[in-house]
Amino acid sequence: MTDCGIWLVRPESQALALVLQAELGGEIYRPWLTTSSSQKAQFAAAYRNHAKWIMLAASGIAVRFLEDLVQDKHTDPAVVVLDEAARFAIALLAGHEGGANQLAYRVAEVTGAMPVITTATEALKPLVVGIGCRKNVTCEQIAAAITQALGERSLNEVREIVTIDLKAKETGLLEFCDQNGLPLRILASATVAARPWVTKASDWVQHNVGLPGVCEPCALIASSRGKLIVPKLSLNGVAVAVVEDNQWMVG
Repeated sequence: MTDCGIWLVRPESQALALVLQAELGGEIYRPWLTTSSSQKAQFAAAYRNHAKWIMLAASGIAVRFLEDLVQDKHTDPAVVVLDEAARFAIALLAGHEGGANQLAYRVAEVTGAMPVITTATEALKPLVVGIGCRKNVTCEQIAAAITQALGERSLNEVREIVTIDLKAKETGLLEFCDQNGLPLRILASATVAARPWVTKASDWVQHNVGLPGVCEPCALIASSRGKLIVPKLSLNGVAVAVVEDNQWMVG
């Protein structure tokens, strides 16, 4: 039994499923090949076979498939819904306890989708931190730069760390995120190039990365309603920018 099941509704999504499987592992389900029972019945039979599910389907289909299967947030499998165009990776079930939030970020990293997280614990955190760094920086270097950038603000207020695809495998950055339980969101360099929002362009970054900047546009792209509260701050090979959400407030 593999940890993750990848449920397809239509044959058209097989190419996307194979990309997910290559990066994340998992077992692909093609329910249209079995005509003796409905897809919903097949999903119900397989539901407890995996700790995590990626469903390539509309959210409405996923909700109908989960009808009568959901029991407890501590024991239900994590479910992430990804549309067939790979635009949104939605943590639908067992987001915090079951790991769907983290899985949504991993799916987003692989496909370029936007992770959609609605659990209050994560969604209400107002800060997004953009990171650019030299190659092979340490976890300690990352931590020192972020701490300086945050100032009196707390790391507990940070919703996500954001960087570009060229830095997706930086060991120090991954270690920092893992130690602090923070999701790492990866943006394609082309996405950042199309939105070069920088307070001051960097000749070094332009020459070595092909972009005028990394940390500021990453943070701003990841927070559509955000305001840059800490412009690019550089410390020992790490560049940090902090954006605060202008969250919807009631009352």
